[in-house]
Amino acid sequence: MDGLHLEQLLAAAVFTGARVSGLMVFCPFLGSSAIPMPVKAALTLLLTMVLHPLHGPLQLALTPWQWGGIALSEVAIGLLLGLAANFLMEAPLMAGQILGVQMGYSLASLFDPQTQADTPVLSEFHRLAALLIFLNLDVHHWLMRALVRSFSYLPAGAATLTFPATSGLLHAGAGIFLAGVQIAAPSLVATLVADAALGFLGKASPQLPVLFIGLAVKNLLGLAVLIAVVAYWPQSFAQRFSEAVSLGERLLHLAH
Repeated sequence: MDGLHLEQLLAAAVFTGARVSGLMVFCPFLGSSAIPMPVKAALTLLLTMVLHPLHGPLQLALTPWQWGGIALSEVAIGLLLGLAANFLMEAPLMAGQILGVQMGYSLASLFDPQTQADTPVLSEFHRLAALLIFLNLDVHHWLMRALVRSFSYLPAGAATLTFPATSGLLHAGAGIFLAGVQIAAPSLVATLVADAALGFLGKASPQLPVLFIGLAVKNLLGLAVLIAVVAYWPQSFAQRFSEAVSLGERLLHLAH
């Protein structure tokens, strides 16, 4: 009986750590490749030690094959929750790429330590601004609370791959482009209006060097609107982050 109890206790610790490690892969900021792997491993172990006593031993008699299957499902649960939040962090990158092309910054790039690739400067600005708002609002704490709550309605071994959960995840991924356009909308609309106005001006006065002044006008107008809109980003992103965490929990409920 003691051996069985020890096995159940170990199983609960392993499965708790698997769910935490799954979240750490895609969790914004915590899952960044800029954070050293030993730091991530230590944080995962610390969270496992904190969460494990809250749930106690796992009341299941498992074969070795069942151990592997449940461990993979626990990792998938963490991945699902982290992906729901990470999808929203991709939207600012999309917004920056759209505005970079429209405002003439598409050729200016910076090295992004998170993606390990050259990223357009406006995309990097949007990503860093969203990440600062993410940390300022303590959204990583929201994700941890969602992870803790998941153990109550989705215990180890209860998760299954269902069509509603898969469909919801795909719809969330498809929403990246829509969210990116919404974030870029103010500057995008302003530069499109400037394009139309410059087109009419060039048609009315062919002697004006519209092609030469058009890029500068769009550049300055887009930057002015972007600076004015940044002040409203914290409120906008707070709502978006809350919806992303709620989406992650809803997907976990659908996976039951």
